[in-house]
Amino acid sequence: ELISCLQSKLQRLWEERELVLADVRTCSKQGEELEALAKELCKPNEFERYMMFIGDLEKVVSLLLCLSTRLARVQNAMRRIDGNTDAEEKQSLTERHKLLSRQREDAKDLKENLDRREKVVAGILAKYLTDQQLQDYRCFVQVKTSLLIEQKDLEEQIKFFEEQLEHLEQSIP
Repeated sequence: ELISCLQSKLQRLWEERELVLADVRTCSKQGEELEALAKELCKPNEFERYMMFIGDLEKVVSLLLCLSTRLARVQNAMRRIDGNTDAEEKQSLTERHKLLSRQREDAKDLKENLDRREKVVAGILAKYLTDQQLQDYRCFVQVKTSLLIEQKDLEEQIKFFEEQLEHLEQSIP
């Protein structure tokens, strides 16, 4: 019964992932249209700033998500520490936690810098785009970020339930 429940949950997550991937494709298409518009209207150096921002957006958001996920795993492992856990493992987890915390703080600084750059890029685009086009650009940036987060979250959930299912199937004689 538990296996059936996990398989059902996984099936729903896989279906949800397909819907998110369809949204990602739609967002990418919108991004390509905005890119073509920016290339046509902006000066080459302004277009380059736009392209660098869009490329860095995905990298920085993905980095933050990855570090947050890894940090959460280490924190979960640290919560499971008990009297039977050897000192070396405790030390290793503590060091990994410190390292990941520092890296995540650095990534947050990158995100703050990216947010400032987004304002600069929006200012550049405001010189060339209509109000509606500028609103479309801002919506694109928000949706792209949201979809990255949602996609990563779904992948983590799928991975978790697949591991649970595998462990359960292995535990049954």
